Amino acid sequence: MKSLLFKSKPKTPIELVRQTRDLLIYAQRNNSDTRESKREEKMVELGKTLRDLKSVLYGNGQSEPVSDACSQLTQEFFREDTLRLLINMLPKLNLEARKDATQVVANLQRQQVQSRLIACDYLEANIDLMDILVAGYENTDMALHYGTMLRECIRHQSVARYVLESEHVKKFFYYIQLPNFDIAADATATFKELLTRHKSTVAEFLSKNYDWFFAEYNSKLLESSNYITRRQAIKLLGDILLDRSNSAVMTRYVSSRDNLRILMNLLRESSKSIQIEAFHVFKLFAANKNKPSDIVSILVANRSKLLRLFADFKTDKEDEQFEADKSQVVKEIAALEVETKELS
Repeated sequence: MKSLLFKSKPKTPIELVRQTRDLLIYAQRNNSDTRESKREEKMVELGKTLRDLKSVLYGNGQSEPVSDACSQLTQEFFREDTLRLLINMLPKLNLEARKDATQVVANLQRQQVQSRLIACDYLEANIDLMDILVAGYENTDMALHYGTMLRECIRHQSVARYVLESEHVKKFFYYIQLPNFDIAADATATFKELLTRHKSTVAEFLSKNYDWFFAEYNSKLLESSNYITRRQAIKLLGDILLDRSNSAVMTRYVSSRDNLRILMNLLRESSKSIQIEAFHVFKLFAANKNKPSDIVSILVANRSKLLRLFADFKTDKEDEQFEADKSQVVKEIAALEVETKELS
């Protein structure tokens, strides 16, 4: 009975954030003079508060999240440097606490306060936090946690622009080929998000950085010795070039004989999935109404091989759009010979 009478009432969202912040500050200090048992006690407490924050944002088995509570929590969280403290402390947390912290940070990126994503305002003022998150891919223990946070943060266009315009974007050509499959897959997901989510920002980035970006993309990814890297890279290339907002970049890409050579090699791969994805890019070369003469020459020189390849070219499932595209490509390549004869 006594324990029921003196049971502490649940903390408000604001109190939870403040308690989390205090515990993070405590844990970050040099605790050489602090008893190990007290430090452990505080870390356990921190784990509990992170779990409580997650319950407010996601709800629990008994109740759905309450918008007013989420709003209060979000406001308090970004009022001071709680996010920075949490990101810096993440490596020192146990696995469960890391998972909870990652989910809290991810959720907060989507929380609106008076119709504003205040996480975006905070990140714009603390953009160097992206440096920590991107570099997290180099830490095996932290990569998946920081990667998840990073992908949520680049939902904000200004944050994605910062990552694209920084030197960090070049690191992804290395990260997506890391020997750890899970980390490489996570980095690939982030790279795809960077290059497909914010259309106008991506189009501007690719136009400004066309030469070095596609030189790296071709040599490191499309010509990689790793099958999975090649397969994912050719799929992403198709997504990028077939997006209307990248039409100027696409026109430039399909006017290059080096790019055509790489695509024709991918069409000859033994993997059906790589062949199919390569076809979706190759068809853009064939459909280009203003083909440079060297592109025409290559297509005509390889005409019989290409037509032979496409004669047996099928998807595993019936696909009317694919068959229509293939028929059009065959027609375009066959017509090139006629045009060449007429010219001669």
